[in-house]
Amino acid sequence: MEDKSIFKSWVPRWAIIIILFVCLLHSMILLGVYTSNVTYAASFLDIEPEDLQFAMCVTYGTLLATILIESRFSSFFPAKNYLMAVYSLIGITIVSSAYITNFSLFLIMRIAEGILMALPVITIRQLLIEQFNSKNAIIIGFSFYYGSLLLSTPFIMNIAVWFLDHYDWKYMLYVSGGLQVLNVFLILVTFRGHRITKKIPLYQIDWMSYFLVLTAILCGAYFFVYAEKKYWFDSSQMVLALMIALITGGLFIFKELLVKRPTFDFEVFKYANLRIGFLLFFLFYISRATLSLCHSAMFSIWNWDPSRVAGVQYINGLGNVIGLILAAFFLMKSVSTKIIFMIGFTLIAVFHFWFTFLFVPDVALSDIIIPYILQGIGVGFLFVPLILFTTSSVPANMAVSSGIVGVSGRFWGSTVGFCVMQNATVFLNKKHFFKLSQFVTGENPEAQQTIASTAQSFMAKGYSADNANTLALKKVFGTVAKQATLLADMEIYTIVGYGLVILIILIACNQHLRQTMTLVKSKIWIG
Repeated sequence: MEDKSIFKSWVPRWAIIIILFVCLLHSMILLGVYTSNVTYAASFLDIEPEDLQFAMCVTYGTLLATILIESRFSSFFPAKNYLMAVYSLIGITIVSSAYITNFSLFLIMRIAEGILMALPVITIRQLLIEQFNSKNAIIIGFSFYYGSLLLSTPFIMNIAVWFLDHYDWKYMLYVSGGLQVLNVFLILVTFRGHRITKKIPLYQIDWMSYFLVLTAILCGAYFFVYAEKKYWFDSSQMVLALMIALITGGLFIFKELLVKRPTFDFEVFKYANLRIGFLLFFLFYISRATLSLCHSAMFSIWNWDPSRVAGVQYINGLGNVIGLILAAFFLMKSVSTKIIFMIGFTLIAVFHFWFTFLFVPDVALSDIIIPYILQGIGVGFLFVPLILFTTSSVPANMAVSSGIVGVSGRFWGSTVGFCVMQNATVFLNKKHFFKLSQFVTGENPEAQQTIASTAQSFMAKGYSADNANTLALKKVFGTVAKQATLLADMEIYTIVGYGLVILIILIACNQHLRQTMTLVKSKIWIG
C-alpha cells in the first residue's frame, strides 16, 4: 500500500492533511480578491458593480461547468505534474490580471481562472477524503475547510483595505499570485511522480456537453445580473440571453438523457435528499444575500469607513466559527438533520426580524453585534450539514454528479439572490422615495421650514440665494433618499424573515429528511 501512495514515505499523515487543505484554499483567493472591495475593483476596471458581479458569476459558472470534464484531464496526466502545472498557471493568470483594465479581456481572464479553479478540485479533495477513516474525522476536516471559505470574505477584505492604504491595488494581486508558488513548492517536495488513476485519452472528453452547459450557465447568469438594469424583457439583449440559456440548457439535458454514458447523470435526482438539499441550498443563499444590504447601509447610511466595515465583518466571522463548531458537535452526536436545519434557519430568521428595527439613520456598533453574530452562527451551523446531506445519500458511481448539484445550488442561489435583492431594492426605493418626496414638494409647513433653514445656513457660508436654495433641496432630498433606502431594507428583511418561517414549518413537516448521514460508508464527493 505504501508503494501506491502518491505521497513520499517520509511525509506524515498530519502534514498531508495540512498540505491538501492549503492547496484547496486557492479558490478562496480567486473568489475573494475582487469581491473583497467591490467599489474599488469596479473603479479600477472602470465598470459598474453589476459588471463585477457578472465577472464573479463567470468565474464560478465556468468552475461549475468544468467540473463535468475535470476527471478526464486529471486521469490523463500524472497527479504531481498535473497539479504543479495548474497552480503555476493560476499564479500567472492572477498576476496578469493586474495589468488588464479592459473589461472584455478581464472576463476572458475570469473564464480562465474558473477553469483553473476547477481542474485540481476533485483530485485534491479525493486525496483529502482518503486521509480520514472515521465519521468524526470527516466532519472536523471539512468543517475546517468550509469554515475557511466562509471566513475568506472578511479575511481578504481586511487584507485588501490594508493594501489599499499602503500599496497599489496591483500588489494585492502580486501576493495572491505569489501564494500559488507555495502550492507548487509543497507538491514538488511531498508528491511522488507516478500516476494514481488509469490513463484516459483526452479525445474522450465530451466537449459538446461542456460548451452547451457553459453557454447556458453564462447566459442565464447574464440575464439575472443585468435584468433590472436593462428593464427585463424590454431589452432585446435580455430576451436573447434567456432564449440562448433555455435552448442550450434544454439541448444539454436532452443529450445527457439519450447517451449511454452521460457526462452528468440525471439519475441523481431520483434521490429525495439530493433534491431537498439542492432546494435548501438555493433558498439558503438567497437568504444570505440580504447581508449585502446591511453592509451597504454601513457605507451609505451610517457613513462607516471601509476599514471599520472590514473589521466589523470579523464579528460575523466569529459567528461562523461558533456555528461550525456547534454543527460539528451535532453531527458527531448523530442529531437529526431536520433538527439541525430548523435551528439554523431559525437563527437566520431571528437575524432578519431583529435587524428590521436597526435600519435607522444612525446606530452604534453595540446595537448590531448580537443579530450580526446570530446570522454568522446560523450560516456556519447550516453550511457543512447542507453539503454532507446533499451528497452523502447518493451512490459512489454518481458522486461527481451529486457534487455538481451541490455546487449549482450555491451558484444559482447566489446569482438569483443578487438579482432578487437588486430588483427589490430598486423597486421599493422608488416606491418609498415617491411617497416621502410628496411631503417635501407639497405644502408641508415643516418641510418648507426645514428647506428654508437649510438654505439660510448655506447663505451664511457665502452662497447666493439661488445656490443656497438648490443645495438645500439637494440635501433634503438626499435625506429623503436615505430614509427610502432604510424603509426598503426594512421591508425586504421582514419579507425574507417571514419566508424563512414558512421554510422552517415545511422542514418540520417534511418526511424525507433522513435522521442521520452515513459519511464513511458512502464515498462522498464534497461539492
